[in-house]
Amino acid sequence: MKNGGEVAKTVVVFFGLIASGKSYVAKAWAEKHSFPYNNTDVVRKQLAGRASCESHAETIDQGIYSPTFTRLTYDALLSFAEKALDEVSCVVLDGSYQAQAERERVRKRFEHRARVVFIMCSCKEEIIKTRLAQRALDPAAVSDGNWDIYLRQKEVFEYPEELSVGQFRRLETNKAVGLLLSHLDDVLLNEVSD
Repeated sequence: MKNGGEVAKTVVVFFGLIASGKSYVAKAWAEKHSFPYNNTDVVRKQLAGRASCESHAETIDQGIYSPTFTRLTYDALLSFAEKALDEVSCVVLDGSYQAQAERERVRKRFEHRARVVFIMCSCKEEIIKTRLAQRALDPAAVSDGNWDIYLRQKEVFEYPEELSVGQFRRLETNKAVGLLLSHLDDVLLNEVSD
């Protein structure tokens, strides 16, 4: 979409509970369109000087999952998006963004620079349980999320009632990735492509 001769800028945020499919879909959609992509799991471990697939079973809200470290992680994602928007029309962010305040930080940061669209990924709980079990066996998995963390996130997750219709979409991720990417293109592509 053009805006006064300029390419309009867009930040697309994929969010939701762990194992909801957000990282898989967000990365695939970003790669399909060559949009810069980054996620909280990778950034968190980079900030800690750890390899992205290095697993650490830390207690909820402790270590690299403490509120202080989480703040650093989400701030780093915002900085990444700001820099990327200097070069491209769209950037893709991926994280739980479970708190309204966290989503509001994104909106405020880009309110005069880019349109922000939040894609809330979800699926049935039995699918989440299966994905978490598979992830636990995968040595290349980036996320340290497990069933206990999922249950905790589910308790504290703040549904995005603050987002307008134009800023919010839901995506059920229990379909083939090709169908999901086509749906995202239908919903977003005209708004973020050159």
